[in-house]
Amino acid sequence: MSLFKARDWWASVLGEGEEFDQGCLCVGDVDNSGNGYDKIVVGSYMGMLRIFSPHPAKPDEPMEADAQLLEVQLPDPIIQVEMGKFVSCSELLHLAVLHPRKLSVYAVSGTAGNIEHGDQYQMRLVYEHNLQRTACNMTYGPFGGVTGHHFICIQSMDGMLMFFEQESYAFGRFLPGFLLPGPLCYCIRTDSFITVSSTRQVECYRYETLAVATDADTKHETDQQSKSSGKRLTAEWILVLGEEALDICVPNTSPVMSSIFVLGERNVFCLKDNGQIRFMKKLEFNPSCFLPYGSVSEGSTNFLMGNHNNMLLVYQDVTLKWAAQLSCVPVVVRVANFQGLKGLVVTLSSDGHLQCSYMGTDPSFFTAPKVDAREVNYDDVDTEMKMLQKVIREATKTQDILPKAETEEELTLTAIVSSNLDEVSCAVIPEMNGMPVPSVTVKVKVKSHAAIQIPKMTVCVPHPLAVTQEQFVLNSMGIGSETVKSFSVFLNGQYPPADLCGDIAVSYSSATGVPRVSQCKFTLPLRLVCYPSSASKNTKYKITVDTNKPPVNLNEVFPDFSDKSENKDCSALAFHLITGSRVTVLASKTSQRYRIQSESFEDIWLVAKELVQRFDQHFASLGVKDFRNSFTGPVPLSEYFEVVDHHFELRVNAQKYQDLLSERAVQFRAIQRRLLTRFKDKTPGPLQNLDTLMEGTYRQIIALADAAEDNRQGLIQAFTHLRRATHLLIMLLSLWQGLSSEQTTILEATLLPLLQDTPQLGWEESVDAAVSHLLKTCLSRSPKDQAISLSTGPLTIPKDTSRLKKHITLLCDRLGKGGRLSLSSEANVPTTVMMPAGCEPIPEPIAEQEEEAALQLDTAKYIKSKQPSKRIKSKSDSSKEPSKEKESEKDSTKESKKDSAKEESKVSSKEPKESKDPSRVSRKGSTKESKKESLKELSKDKESSREKESSKESGKDKTKVSRKSSVKVKEKKSEAGDS
Repeated sequence: MSLFKARDWWASVLGEGEEFDQGCLCVGDVDNSGNGYDKIVVGSYMGMLRIFSPHPAKPDEPMEADAQLLEVQLPDPIIQVEMGKFVSCSELLHLAVLHPRKLSVYAVSGTAGNIEHGDQYQMRLVYEHNLQRTACNMTYGPFGGVTGHHFICIQSMDGMLMFFEQESYAFGRFLPGFLLPGPLCYCIRTDSFITVSSTRQVECYRYETLAVATDADTKHETDQQSKSSGKRLTAEWILVLGEEALDICVPNTSPVMSSIFVLGERNVFCLKDNGQIRFMKKLEFNPSCFLPYGSVSEGSTNFLMGNHNNMLLVYQDVTLKWAAQLSCVPVVVRVANFQGLKGLVVTLSSDGHLQCSYMGTDPSFFTAPKVDAREVNYDDVDTEMKMLQKVIREATKTQDILPKAETEEELTLTAIVSSNLDEVSCAVIPEMNGMPVPSVTVKVKVKSHAAIQIPKMTVCVPHPLAVTQEQFVLNSMGIGSETVKSFSVFLNGQYPPADLCGDIAVSYSSATGVPRVSQCKFTLPLRLVCYPSSASKNTKYKITVDTNKPPVNLNEVFPDFSDKSENKDCSALAFHLITGSRVTVLASKTSQRYRIQSESFEDIWLVAKELVQRFDQHFASLGVKDFRNSFTGPVPLSEYFEVVDHHFELRVNAQKYQDLLSERAVQFRAIQRRLLTRFKDKTPGPLQNLDTLMEGTYRQIIALADAAEDNRQGLIQAFTHLRRATHLLIMLLSLWQGLSSEQTTILEATLLPLLQDTPQLGWEESVDAAVSHLLKTCLSRSPKDQAISLSTGPLTIPKDTSRLKKHITLLCDRLGKGGRLSLSSEANVPTTVMMPAGCEPIPEPIAEQEEEAALQLDTAKYIKSKQPSKRIKSKSDSSKEPSKEKESEKDSTKESKKDSAKEESKVSSKEPKESKDPSRVSRKGSTKESKKESLKELSKDKESSREKESSKESGKDKTKVSRKSSVKVKEKKSEAGDS
């Protein structure tokens, strides 16, 4: 951006919806007034011709309307306007207007008025030429060296140059090798025409060569005549540019030598009249127009250049002399003289902004007022500084990726789920496992607070749920308008969904054309996927949820299931999933516990989530504010890992099927080539059972394809089971450690990063990378252990799930020891974590042993509470068996190196330092005791076992110390003898 702006002297906006281009502006004394002032002639593609005579207005007054002299609506679009001596019997300036199929020459004259309305101007048609070909552009000049008159040359869209000697048509010539028209200009000194062809090269044709060349009416005739007889049209010289040209101009600055300026897309070229390059300037912007003009200094040429950055640049040869900011992008630039000021820059934009400006600065008479000196209150400054630092600290803590929503939304979505199921189900599959499949209606109310255009609504529900209509196209809505759309949701698969939440999104365009999206969520009832049933006592999987309030009647919590339930006991309630197993909820009569049990681990999720939510709603309706759900363990990791292994096994099978299909396909194509070769052979030979082999291969391909498709369907179902099991694990961890909503969101993003599996990216590698990131950042042991570089390589399918299981196990262990999930940089600051009732923090040495045991034996459960006797025993075991502990630590470090996990290597490398043999500690202590006898009393307070071991080790260390001291004494004696 320039430091200076172009100073507006006069400006006007021409019409509405009109378009202008490069040849739509010219300046000159079109009415031949003889006062030395120029007029501005502007023509538009809409056929409107305007003539202006600008003059400055007073600072406080608007632009006067009398600046516009004439406005005429012509029947055809105006391509180009030029001023010259185009009439044979007159040397006055006339106006030539080029239309697509016509060339018109007008005489503009003004009559002095005798009244206050001012002068009157009129435009009279002198002559016109009807063109046989569509015109592109034109140029004019004294062709052939004539004096006092100007001829006109028009270039057509098919490459023909048509020459008009004022009122008469002279001749026409086709340019050789023509494809697309380019800019055209006439050089007076050499009497030649310069253009840029579609081959991106500058071509020069002399007028004499064009005049004596073979004439032809069509381009085809020109090609035939050039091959047979007559003079062939050839260029005087050719220069390769290598880019498209926007404009060509030949300024009349010197009668001795003329310069040809060519404006390209990225460069400006200055050529001599013989085609040699004088200089070239590479541009760092996209130019829009230029105008060369004479320079004050000899041997140099100035030129103005406009670009698409609203800049007007002044160059002297290749040196930038000035830059000014314009209000719009110019497509034409000219220099004119007006009343009161000479050398004004006239610019015209493509949408009709006509501006007369000059470059420079206006003096500013503003002086800053004096500021009264006052004393600074440093206490207030310190208080304000602390407040600002606090605001900055809070702003840097939040790491919101999405922008914050505006206070008032333009569109409001409200989803209302019907409280009753549909009387007539809309399900595609009416019955599953002997039970009817119900459906529920959802109404969406869309209310607009502003004018919106082209709204489209999309409904998304988790698989295998389906809707009757997924997409809705709404009509454009005004302010305050409202519309309601409804659809039904039903089960459409042989397994339960991972969640009962759906999403609705409406995409639309605001009144200013900005695309926007509004979203809302809705929750489906549990009755959509299950029915009440009789309770079952003996099941495989059980989970216990604790509360801090007395047990409640389950029929009051689940009134919609108690009416149809077969079991009338208020302490037991059973749910039978339509495509799953039976889930039973049992309430303890003596304690505040509730047990959820089922034959399928992942089927517990939907019922457990509904139970926790309804407990919160039930006690909130009673006015209880301190109600809390909790989970005391153990965390069912072994059951969860079974679901993970099943999903990973199907992924491996899918890869195997893909490889086998590739092999069989290669084999099938090879057999086909062999058979084709045998069939094409002129001497037929035996097929050697190739047809039988091809048929067998074809059957194998079909069987593998069917198996791969079955495996794909099973993989989709297994991923849904994995999502349900992961949801259940997240809920149990949240209840176990009392995680906040933000920490639960981070945990969900870590363990559920994908909505669906793909061959390129699967759940296992994504979760492994996310969990490893947490272990290296917010769940690291201390800020010193944080990884400096968190970059990872490409995610690929792992060989097995052992590494993933170890990381998830370590994640649960760190959470059990009070770890905090956070994305901020201050996540590792030591804080006092409030543990749930019955939970105690695990000491560091015991935690290390438990981690090693978990990594080696894949321990599936965590017992939250530890007995003190076990801790003492573990301490004694660690002191007695240091060698075994070291071996286990070495094994763990080797495994971590093989897995290329930096976190595991740091943990394993730190564990030997923390779990060192106490005898080694006593060795260092004994060496210090030999030097300082005052510290001997501290060793008496140690255990008897440590005293025995330290006495043995200290004897060895004392002998070592005595040997070292004797050696030092001998060395000192020898040094004294030498001296």
